[in-house]
Amino acid sequence: MVKLTVEAQQAGPIPLNAEFSCLPGELLALVGPSGSGKTTLLRAIAGLYRPQHGRIECAGDTWLDTQRQQSLSPQRRRVGMVFQDYALFPHLTALANVQLPLRHLPTPLRRPKAEQWLETVRLKGLENRYPSELSGGQRQRVALARALARDPQVLLLDEPFSAVDQVTRRRLQRELARLRQQISIPIVLVTHDLEEAAALADQICVLHNGNSLQQAPPETLFRTPASPNVARLLDRNNVFDGQVVEVDGTRRLQWGRYALDVASGLEGLNVGERVAWYLPPSDIVLHRRDRPSQGERENPVAASVDEIIVLGGMTSVALRVPHGDMLRFDIATHAVRRNQLTPGVAVNVSLLAGGIHLMPGHGVDTAPDEKRNTP
Repeated sequence: MVKLTVEAQQAGPIPLNAEFSCLPGELLALVGPSGSGKTTLLRAIAGLYRPQHGRIECAGDTWLDTQRQQSLSPQRRRVGMVFQDYALFPHLTALANVQLPLRHLPTPLRRPKAEQWLETVRLKGLENRYPSELSGGQRQRVALARALARDPQVLLLDEPFSAVDQVTRRRLQRELARLRQQISIPIVLVTHDLEEAAALADQICVLHNGNSLQQAPPETLFRTPASPNVARLLDRNNVFDGQVVEVDGTRRLQWGRYALDVASGLEGLNVGERVAWYLPPSDIVLHRRDRPSQGERENPVAASVDEIIVLGGMTSVALRVPHGDMLRFDIATHAVRRNQLTPGVAVNVSLLAGGIHLMPGHGVDTAPDEKRNTP
């Protein structure tokens, strides 16, 4: 199995304490703020950077084992890499750029193989153009064809869509999704774009200050972050502090004046224990004032509209609850108008018990002026 496993640790100059893996045919996205070690880890896989301690294996081969003083050179690692700036040779045509990694083939086979890869990335007919004569999206696809021409065991993508406009970016994302159906190797993508990661990746690994905090499928990650810090790094709101209480013999989560029902997770906690918790925006049900809504009896909460931000067809809504915390979610703009939502209006919502995710052992580590989940 062409599985990629990466472990890297060092105190500096770039702190690292990361561990992740990627199966053949999977795309793993490395996400995190600038300086979190994403590109450094990509370079470590490629052999362009050697961490002080670590182990990297791919397809059953050991590429790096610092304990045994073993490290393969970049040339001996079958890696295809697309750099952020594409790193194409400006004096070579698209065809010549793709032919570069094909020197292991007999000369008569190099050109047709390069032409085949250009056709795979839908650049047939542009073989003789130089990089300066290609659009940003076309240059990106030449770089991708050149990376794949090496017949790599792993494909590394360092923010490959950051240099193009939004329309081209979406088109290239679709191209990558299509291309994935034709190759069955681990793909590691570095990106700052969480929507891009969620759309393309089978797995996401969240990094912060060189530490890998959590790896999981996007849906799992966005609904059940491992800690408040992971939730914040994923731009998740609705992270709060609560306390385990017992009401009429049933465990509940005390949040301000509300004793919330929780579908699972309270059983193993002690009464009186404080716990951080998260609620996905999709699990906040806004009740219409003119008629009852389904689920109205499930964790009903009274609130007032604090902020309305219209973003085209969707509107971001912030509700302030009596004890000061803020609930945030997006709804269709027409629903905002229909419900006559304006700042200061009183509303009722339900917090679905099945969506409440507890994070035992983690406090809501925020500065005093952020305690109420304000922006």
